[in-house]
Amino acid sequence: MPIELKVPEVGESITEVMIGTWKKREGDVVAIDDSIVEIESDKATVELPAPAAGTVAKVLKPSGSAAKVGEVIGYLEPAAAAVPAAAGSPGGPPAPAPVVDVKRTEGRTTIGSVQPPGPSAGPQRVMPAAARVLGEAGVAASGIHGTGPGGRVTKEDATRAVAAPPAPRPAPASAPARELSAPAASGSREERFQLISPIRRRIAERLVEAQQQAALLTTFNEVDMFAVMELRKKFKDLFQERYGVKLGFMSFFVRAAVEALRAVPQVNAEYRDPHIVFRDYYDIGIAVGGGKGLVVPVLRNAEAMSFAQVELAIGDFARRAGENKLKLEELQGGTFTISNGGVYGSMLSTPIINPPQSGILGLHAIQERPMAVHGQVVIRPMMYLALTYDHRLVDGREAVTFLKRIKDTIEDPSRLMLEV
Repeated sequence: MPIELKVPEVGESITEVMIGTWKKREGDVVAIDDSIVEIESDKATVELPAPAAGTVAKVLKPSGSAAKVGEVIGYLEPAAAAVPAAAGSPGGPPAPAPVVDVKRTEGRTTIGSVQPPGPSAGPQRVMPAAARVLGEAGVAASGIHGTGPGGRVTKEDATRAVAAPPAPRPAPASAPARELSAPAASGSREERFQLISPIRRRIAERLVEAQQQAALLTTFNEVDMFAVMELRKKFKDLFQERYGVKLGFMSFFVRAAVEALRAVPQVNAEYRDPHIVFRDYYDIGIAVGGGKGLVVPVLRNAEAMSFAQVELAIGDFARRAGENKLKLEELQGGTFTISNGGVYGSMLSTPIINPPQSGILGLHAIQERPMAVHGQVVIRPMMYLALTYDHRLVDGREAVTFLKRIKDTIEDPSRLMLEV
């Protein structure tokens, strides 16, 4: 009797998810605990494992479609009764079967949207790697001859289609002389629709929420990175040999932010009408680019972390964010956020706070510029800093003081040792 594949619970208060990549297709043989399909929520991506060995009998929900928690999205034929079905064979879904509890595992990043297999007259069947190649090039899968099993479009088919010159367009019919002067359209005019992922929708909601519910203001400063760069150059080999991780800039800024938050506690506070909630701990969120959008994992009690612990934690966050393996509890909370747009080349920006936090520090690209130092013009590696803050509880004087404390600490890192 077929086993129902149901959407598992993916988090508290989450009732709707989006179907990600089907890693197994109709007719594919699976072992127990093999990942069958990715389930995407606004917090994270999880994988639905096979509850038993068998064959995927039917896919009911294609990639990119919405589904409710507990909804049946496919059927699995147990191994004892599994008969691999030919691709595109007719027939309705199997009869309903007893509900089987399905455990969840952490998922991985999926790029693009892949259509599930269907009948021969249905949508073109595209392998995940091929879908990624076509999606990045903006090329539709329709019309591509698939050489894979069952006529599926493989990555090689997609690469050839992207590299091939466009087919010549038929000559237009003769038109009246008054229309000959109209400019001819060039390039593709096709539009492609892709369902907004739950995590991207949640990011959009929170950004709008921050703009609507807080009085946002941004102040700027610049910092000379010479001292930190010289310190890194001096100790980078010894640091990596001892701790197995590179000494980066972010650990300096995390430690500097903790000292600045101690000096200006309003930036670490929360506006919770009719109170202002001050905190004596420092949970620093680090914005990293994940496979499906920006995520902000949190360094808990950053004030107690060493440089090596900070670097190891951030490296682990970045790796697991790219694989969509961050845990929900790692993305929640936080009292302050640091966002480094400089890794993408940003020179200056106004970051948006992560509510209900009251501040976010934006780091930018390091650029050599002529600066006056002790009466001499010298070339220095300079970085612009931006602090966006909630003006409801942080005044301009406090914001400027906070940013100046960051600047002073980075330009003289020995302050971190003496906590002055």
